[in-house]
Amino acid sequence: MARRAGARDAAMGFIMATVLIDMLAIGVIVPVLPGLVGKFTTSAAEQTHWYGVITFVFALSSFVGNPVLGALSDRWGRRPILLIGFCGLAINFFMTALSTALWMLVVSRLIGGAMASNAAVASAYVADITPPEGRAKRFGMIGAMFGIGFILGPVIGGLLGGIDLHLPFFVAGALSLVNLAYGYFVLPESLPPERRRQVDWKRANPLASLRDLAALKGIGRLVGVLACAGIAQFTLYTTWVLYTTFKFGWGPTQNGWSLFAVGLVSALTQGVLLGRLLKRFTPQRLAVWGLVSSVLAFVGFGLVTAGWMMYVVICANVLGNTVATAMQSLVSGAADSNEQGRIMGAASSLNSLTAVIAPTIAAPMLALVSSYPHGDWRIGAPMYFCAALQALALVFAVTHFKQQRRERLAAAAT
Repeated sequence: MARRAGARDAAMGFIMATVLIDMLAIGVIVPVLPGLVGKFTTSAAEQTHWYGVITFVFALSSFVGNPVLGALSDRWGRRPILLIGFCGLAINFFMTALSTALWMLVVSRLIGGAMASNAAVASAYVADITPPEGRAKRFGMIGAMFGIGFILGPVIGGLLGGIDLHLPFFVAGALSLVNLAYGYFVLPESLPPERRRQVDWKRANPLASLRDLAALKGIGRLVGVLACAGIAQFTLYTTWVLYTTFKFGWGPTQNGWSLFAVGLVSALTQGVLLGRLLKRFTPQRLAVWGLVSSVLAFVGFGLVTAGWMMYVVICANVLGNTVATAMQSLVSGAADSNEQGRIMGAASSLNSLTAVIAPTIAAPMLALVSSYPHGDWRIGAPMYFCAALQALALVFAVTHFKQQRRERLAAAAT
């Protein structure tokens, strides 16, 4: 028994290292991909358009690929699917680095999106090797690896991109090959043959699970909160690098450090402050005040006139980093204990769908204002759009919580 527990602990260390290397590889390209797209375009508007296309292709490919690779891992085991993912990511990064035309960038990101499902397979790996009572803690450990990778990756990518725009992609490809070798020679399989099952292609449909959320009693308008907040968040991700380039003339290095600040504030909020805040405030109240903070932060991002002011807004938006966790808690609390996996998977599918929608709105919007001079408040149009989405999410949340309060009072009176 002790030997089995020791093997599980060792496997957990292996998968944590795998996730960290994977996130480092993805993070290093974030500050430089828009600049690489710009090498094949002739204007800021054209650069924004094609960056939106590439972002959309990646998100759509990931949205479709996530449940498919997850289902294949149930049939053939986690390890081979993880290895395929590492191989696909390496091809994506090297192909991107060597691209000489826009269509090559599109194809490389299509491959990358389809293979960027290692997070879901890694989570399934953790569930395989962990008893139910210990999964929350270990999922938190995996989340910490994601956070560290996203904090360090953009900084490394920004510094490397300051030397050469292609260099971060070669480094990311090399990291993926390291992960491939590590997984092949070290990472053990977590799913024994007797627990594997045939692929159910109906369950691999990413849209099917969204019906579960809509039908869940007690959720109501919170689906609207999740959708609005998700589109706002991915609009921010899509436009951040190009927005700061157009607004302040930032390059890869400055963008890398700004993304480092975003990741660091988020990690400190989640890891240090959140527990204390939840002792003083209910998830409902935290969600409401977090949305208020987010509205103000997005307006601030759009109105600031100097790059250093972005850091002030990032640090001031502490409560905005609590919204996702508060909403996850509320959705989980509305589901029965025997349907937690299904409902949280549906919430994840909704989040993935917002990642597909956001670039189709954000890129054209930024392209419209890309010709204005540095510092012009109108360049902040995508940020104002995000503020409006968060304001709508705030309306959904407040009205939902008021309705719940009325229903509880009515039930108590009968």
